[in-house]
Amino acid sequence: MVWKPHVTVAAVIERDNRFLLVEEETPSGLQFNQPAGHFEENENLIAAVKREVNEETAWHFEPEHIVSIQLWRRNPAAPTFIRVCFSGSCHSHNPNQALDEGIITTHWLTREEIAARQQRLRSPLVLISVDEFLSGQRYPLSLLKSFLDLDSNITAI
Repeated sequence: MVWKPHVTVAAVIERDNRFLLVEEETPSGLQFNQPAGHFEENENLIAAVKREVNEETAWHFEPEHIVSIQLWRRNPAAPTFIRVCFSGSCHSHNPNQALDEGIITTHWLTREEIAARQQRLRSPLVLISVDEFLSGQRYPLSLLKSFLDLDSNITAI
């Protein structure tokens, strides 16, 4: 069997010193997370994060930067994740849109309010990502390259 990490995307979205988080049902009970989810076949990373934010929050997200690319595993027996964390802004909220299955509601929380919920965070990456954002970590989206369905006669990489 070939080992493969899970590829996920997440969004750090800040407005007026508050960050958009989702409260979601998990096997460990209700937890807080950035809008995030799994990368799907035939989509690029930017499309994935836009889709996930919209499905989980009913906001349209415009990624502006990469905050970090994180390799994470809870423990040696747990799955490994490669998480691409974006920052950007939201617009066009649809309060009538149903949220993704398992999402209870959304919250705009300060960094301190997030830290106070540390025991209820989906992973330590939630607060780490906020802190990375607050420290000014920003990388251009142009770092991401997609070569889906690249003509086989062209040599790439």
